[in-house]
Order: sequence, then structure tokens, then C-alpha cells
Amino acid sequence: MSSPAVLQVIDELDRHRARFEAFCRSLSAEELVRPVPSSSWQVRDFIAHLATIDVPVAEMFRAMHAGEDTGLRTGDGEKFDVDGWNDRQVIERRALDLEAVLAEAAQTRADLKERLAAITDEDLARTLKFAGDSTRPAAEIPFGAYLRGWCKHDPMHAMDMSRALPERQAELAPWFDDPVIQGFRKAMSR
Repeated sequence: MSSPAVLQVIDELDRHRARFEAFCRSLSAEELVRPVPSSSWQVRDFIAHLATIDVPVAEMFRAMHAGEDTGLRTGDGEKFDVDGWNDRQVIERRALDLEAVLAEAAQTRADLKERLAAITDEDLARTLKFAGDSTRPAAEIPFGAYLRGWCKHDPMHAMDMSRALPERQAELAPWFDDPVIQGFRKAMSR
């Protein structure tokens, strides 16, 4: 049986994903291709990112549960370049229609939730070695704390998307009224 703390994370993930999908489906074709200020991505690219990032995150969860190194590596042992990987994923999906990307997101999320459900309270007490990315340095983070923040990934990127959609910001503001999401906004606006 899954840890009660993990079940709470899964519940929050599901709520955010339902809201994210509804938001994405409400976007016009013109809104989907708007460039996002302070980013090299279009609005639709954040959707593609969330459709694909669950693959390496699920691997990280598997490694955490197995007691292995969670600092993702390539097949030849090099550090995984998450930023380059993300850019390749979103570019590859620009030709796909929204429903195809959301279908992929549903599948990768289902796979991730299987890995997540295996996480135990002992796993939550471990330290995660976060490899860092273009906006954050490498760090060691309590895994339970990481999960409580990570489960807000969908609204965090909806907030990114909203920078290109000023007419949508008022409707989205209540979703972003969360201390973790606000902290993310402050960290990303430095």
C-alpha cells in the first residue's frame, strides 16, 4: 500500500493535471503558438514539456525507491542534460496537434504514477541529489519536500504560459495562489 503522503501527492497531481488539460483545451490555435516572454518556447511547448518530462522523472522515482543514484545519467555515464533534452522534446512535438500531445501526457503520467505509488515513507525520508538545470544549481533536497513542490509542476508551467496570455491571467490567478508556486515565480524572475 502506498504511503499516505504519496497518496496526497498523487491526488494533488491529478487535480492539477485535470485543470491544466482544461486550460490547454481552452486555448485558441493563435494562443498556442504565441512566444512566451523570457523564454525560447511557445505556449504549446510548455504542454509538450509536461507531456514528456514525466519519463525521466519516473526513472528518478524508480532509482530513489531502488536506493540507486538519482542523478540521471546518459547511456555512456555522462550527466543527463535536462535542458537540451527538454528542448528536443518540445521541438519534436510542434507538428503534433494538441490532443496528440495531451494523449502522450496522459500515458507518461500514468506510467509515472505507477513509479510514484511504489515510493515508501522510508524513500520520502531520503535525500534526493538534484542534478540542477539552467535555472537552478545542483542540490541535495529531502525527497519528501521535493515531491510536495514538484507536484505543482503543471500550475508552475501554466504560470509560465500565462506570460504570453495576459488576457487569461485573471482567470488563472486563483490557481497560482500557493506559496510554493509564488516562490517559483520569484525564483524564475531573478
